[in-house]
Amino acid sequence: MKQNEIKNSEEQNFKKVAVRVSIVSILVNIILSLLKLIAGILAKSGAMISDAVHSASDVFSTIIVMLGVTISSKQSDKEHPYGHDRLECVASILLATVLAFTGFAIGYKGFCKIIEGNYTLLEIQGILALFAAVLSIVVKEWMYWYTKAAAKKINSGALMADAWHHRSDALSSIGAFIGILGSRMGYPVLDSVASIVICLFVVKAAFDIFMDAVDKMIDKACPEDMVKQMEKVILDCQGVLKIDDIKTRLFGAKIYVEVEIAVEATKTLVEGHDIAEIVHDTIEREFMDVKHCTVHVNPFL
Repeated sequence: MKQNEIKNSEEQNFKKVAVRVSIVSILVNIILSLLKLIAGILAKSGAMISDAVHSASDVFSTIIVMLGVTISSKQSDKEHPYGHDRLECVASILLATVLAFTGFAIGYKGFCKIIEGNYTLLEIQGILALFAAVLSIVVKEWMYWYTKAAAKKINSGALMADAWHHRSDALSSIGAFIGILGSRMGYPVLDSVASIVICLFVVKAAFDIFMDAVDKMIDKACPEDMVKQMEKVILDCQGVLKIDDIKTRLFGAKIYVEVEIAVEATKTLVEGHDIAEIVHDTIEREFMDVKHCTVHVNPFL
């Protein structure tokens, strides 16, 4: 019971971390969007105005993260005895989809400009737009690393997806910077070329996030090296003579473990149960992502 209370307390702390990061993300995106919009209008830069809209759309994705993490951290109930952890995967899939569309939109726009070759109508944007692009790159890249660190700390796929959304915005701003600088230097085609390259990076990130979420929804096994670590911990438990079988499955951001151990055949039922409890508590203590460990005791023959 004490172990469950510790885990529940940690899950609540993880939720607080995710919500705090999300609130910071929303505030930064709102301020940055307004600054880029003002700079785009004053400098008559269509690229910067589009970038401002992109930053504003990130507010929507961050709200999805907050909802996903908050709902997934709810305690199990009668209708959901295994909890709500997979709802974070749903949030990750939604964000991966939005991220993929963002990448395709950036690439499609650049591709169409190259096909049309209609660059003579572009205005030579003001230097204010260049400063706004640099500011956006720096801020959004910082948000990427800030959110990524929190995502790794709490093992949140949805938060990691949001981190990559920040990175996509930084890449978009790089495209805007190249386009604006190219226009000022007489080579506006650079904007389109940069957009296509950025598209590839963003779509690749979206695909990785999507596949990670899918793996967690279909009960994929843990990595082999983690299973080996679990086996070593179990065999070090007093009374365990052998591991007959061990199965692991990813359940959202959490892990479920089922293990069959062999103990001396002469052990009483109570002694076998005590050994199983030791294994159960040790696995859940040593591997914080393990939500539950089921232990079955077999006689060693």
